[in-house]
Amino acid sequence: MQPLHTRAVYAISVAAELTGAGMQNLRAYEAHGLVTPTRTHGGTRRYSEADLDRVRRILELLDDGLNLAGIALVLDLQDDNARLRAELDTLPDR
Repeated sequence: MQPLHTRAVYAISVAAELTGAGMQNLRAYEAHGLVTPTRTHGGTRRYSEADLDRVRRILELLDDGLNLAGIALVLDLQDDNARLRAELDTLPDR
């Protein structure tokens, strides 16, 4: 079973309401590769809590004055950092 944080359960209208981002903005973030909601067999977007957290981070960075290209770079660096930290956590103590 999938962890609750990554289970895609929210429709785009609910995701927009919970994050304060408009539905068109959510579509634009997806088009720019900033967020990748799960799709149902019928093609309906479903957002997880992790997706909503990412959208909230995008909104923070927009408020800080970054454009979508800059946000993509920041998110990539943050993702790399999280991945590297997780790898370090799996290494045996020296």
